[in-house]
Amino acid sequence: MARRRNSRYSPAAFRSSSPTERFLTLVVIALIVGVTVGLFLPDFNKDTGSVTGAYTATGDAAQTLQTLRVHNDDYKTTGYDRALFGYRSTDDDGDGCDVRDEILARDLKEIRYSSSKSCQVRSGVLNDPYTGKTIYFLRGMKTSRDVQIDHVVALENAWRSGANTWASKQRYSFGNDPYNLLAVDGDANSDKGSSSAAYWLPEQQSYRCSYVARQIGVKAKYSLSVTTVEKKAMIAVLHSCPGQVLPADR
Repeated sequence: MARRRNSRYSPAAFRSSSPTERFLTLVVIALIVGVTVGLFLPDFNKDTGSVTGAYTATGDAAQTLQTLRVHNDDYKTTGYDRALFGYRSTDDDGDGCDVRDEILARDLKEIRYSSSKSCQVRSGVLNDPYTGKTIYFLRGMKTSRDVQIDHVVALENAWRSGANTWASKQRYSFGNDPYNLLAVDGDANSDKGSSSAAYWLPEQQSYRCSYVARQIGVKAKYSLSVTTVEKKAMIAVLHSCPGQVLPADR
């Protein structure tokens, strides 16, 4: 009875085959490997950045990010005081309205004012960009905090990024610039504190690209720096939204 031939790969059999057979075998193996890599590499590549930290990003926001100065010698917060930015103490457009009310009027819907001649927002509805919640705002001692105005680039972060060298006029302009202000959920704003994108991002993932793009736009406008970890975090977010543009400054 003839013995069954072992069909498994045998190194000895490979070595004893002719040069032509060995060449053809290697070609077939190379083709199989190439096809396999071609099919599966795109899926693996999505996670490559999380392993190596080497994400790439494209678009206006990503290009602008590359122009920002990287400063890793973290400026100390010595001398920082929120009051140095004069939040709610200016009226740059001369309409007599508080900047908080102007942002509420811009970002809320179904707005009601305290009176027909007042620009003070009494109530409204916020579709919160940070959490995705719908928040019903009502001015009052216990309820006003439900909707807060966030400095997208936090004041303390700005201080560490170069604002510590500014004159008062520039700090006041930054502290009251609508481009850097958003009406948001009060708890989310408290959770964020003074964190950069390296340490805090909105809970609502669909808003993260817009959030990071606005931070980049603000930092570019005021020539503020980013740290290496902050820049990497921003690139990681922008990696998921190719072509992300900067929000308009208006």
